[in-house]
Amino acid sequence: MSLRKQATSGIVWTFAEQFGNQIVVFVVSTILARLLLPEQFGLIGMIAVFYAVGSALFNAGLTQSLVRSKKLDQEDYSTVFYYNLFSSIIIYFIMFFTAPLVAKFYGYPILINIIRLYCLSFIIIAFSAVQQAKMTKEMNFKTQTIISLPSVISGGIVGIFLAYSGYGVWSIVWNQLITASFRSVQLWIYSKWTPSLVFSVPKFKEHFKFGYKITLASILEKIFNNLYIIIIGKYFSATQVGFYTRADSMKNLPVSNITMALGRVTYPLFAEIQYDNIRLKRVYKQLMKMVVFVVAPLMIYLAILAEPIFRFLFTEKWLPAVPYFQILCVSGILYPIQAYNSNVLNVKGRSDIFLRLTIINKALLVIGIIIGMQFGIFGLLYAQVILSIISFFFYAHFTNKFIGYSAFQQAKDIIPILVLALLPGLAVYFLDNNLVQYHDFIRIICGLTLGAFLYILLSYILKLDSFFELKRIILKTKL
Repeated sequence: MSLRKQATSGIVWTFAEQFGNQIVVFVVSTILARLLLPEQFGLIGMIAVFYAVGSALFNAGLTQSLVRSKKLDQEDYSTVFYYNLFSSIIIYFIMFFTAPLVAKFYGYPILINIIRLYCLSFIIIAFSAVQQAKMTKEMNFKTQTIISLPSVISGGIVGIFLAYSGYGVWSIVWNQLITASFRSVQLWIYSKWTPSLVFSVPKFKEHFKFGYKITLASILEKIFNNLYIIIIGKYFSATQVGFYTRADSMKNLPVSNITMALGRVTYPLFAEIQYDNIRLKRVYKQLMKMVVFVVAPLMIYLAILAEPIFRFLFTEKWLPAVPYFQILCVSGILYPIQAYNSNVLNVKGRSDIFLRLTIINKALLVIGIIIGMQFGIFGLLYAQVILSIISFFFYAHFTNKFIGYSAFQQAKDIIPILVLALLPGLAVYFLDNNLVQYHDFIRIICGLTLGAFLYILLSYILKLDSFFELKRIILKTKL
């Protein structure tokens, strides 16, 4: 199969997995949100940073090194497997014994047992991380889709049952553990790869040399991405954390999942053509425009219809999260662009620059938080939007340096798409204002239908290349 066909097939199957998973996760999360209190979601949000840092530490970027490397053998895979497993156990015990300190920091004793149980998923995930990396390197996304959906469904069923039975926050914890366990078992079954009893120090050093910089950058990224939750949890309340995490997860539903789905395909794809700058630029430009073409209108229309959406899905107790969500939608449009700019650095092997950029970016975030805190939670949210714009220019500078695709060129490519998405957005806004007396479901359906129809119509009339490329992938892909 040609690289283009592999990539196209990979995109389709990865989207099927990502959005199949997210449809299930979204349904489960919606049901849980109606059954549980914002405070209970806030408790899970409070430990998110510690969980994220632990996940980054036991992986150390070694699995990414496997995907990137050209020549691999059983020693490579086995070495990374044993490192992941051993380090995940160490990290778990660190989290186990530091749990009381985290609970004391926030002032919620229940966090001790939540952390100790929730973080068992470190070991479960590490047990199958190499199998998943091997499938990704082989661009076998079809099998990963087959594995993921039953896992998410199983975890969701358990979570909903426990929530109905009155287990509160523990229903969210067991949802995570069951999902991770089912996925790990299936990865072992479908990958047909098992580790040998070998650990190569030279192989470890080779992968660690690349991976540790990715790990440090990832740790910084995860800490600072969750810094808002830490600040809100410390100085406000678990309920406010719940509102913020609900708004952020709603924003991430289209943004992070589209970006992650394409990222899983584009990283090995970019790695294959890493030395052909002309081709890399062409592929990068095409993918970036395509993801903005999808993300931009979704963010705009969802922000406009946020109130009826939140009330219909989660009930009125979640309405305070609406303005949070609307602000986050702005930064959500820029997130995929920054993610792909950083991907270029990694496939070029410049994890050192990636790390330096991450440090600079997070230093700016601290400054933004210090200033934003003076204006409360909304000051923090607006600071996040401003920083996402600044970060775009930082990362785009190095994309220009390596493949000749500057911030100006990127802006020139995406601004027409943003303008095109805004025009139907105005129509959606005026329509919704005239439907306030109707049921929320009618407002949502009418608004999204009008927005989608006008957007597709304008894309067709103006012959937008991203529209026709996406249409070609959807209609003509042979799996």
